[in-house]
Amino acid sequence: MAGVNNGARRQRPNLLITGTPGTGKSTMASALAEASDLRYICIGDLVKEKNLHDGWDNEFNCHIINEDLVCDELEDVMQEGGNIVDYHGCEFFPERWFDRVVVLQTENSVLYDRLTRRSASISSLSIMFSLVVLL
Repeated sequence: MAGVNNGARRQRPNLLITGTPGTGKSTMASALAEASDLRYICIGDLVKEKNLHDGWDNEFNCHIINEDLVCDELEDVMQEGGNIVDYHGCEFFPERWFDRVVVLQTENSVLYDRLTRRSASISSLSIMFSLVVLL
């Protein structure tokens, strides 16, 4: 997915900034969007604003994203180009949407400090750190 180029159809590129929560995706993506005049799309905000979810997950303290609704909502915008998308995963997005994918990483101790300052739920923290150890 990292090298897909659809420049023949789009005048402006689409980028995906992804990585574990707490790595700086939102900071990086919004700064890049501002510096490049590309549109910043935070999937979490989009899901809330457009009601693109199937309810609330009490264990993880977050919305249950409806991936089909998200893809339907973004299809035209992504085909147009000129977007920087901020999301912690990439598995449900069509490969053709992105010209470049940037995966951010941060040391576990830094992640833990950042996420506890955000008051992330204990369930979320323990699952994230279990996944990071597996990687």
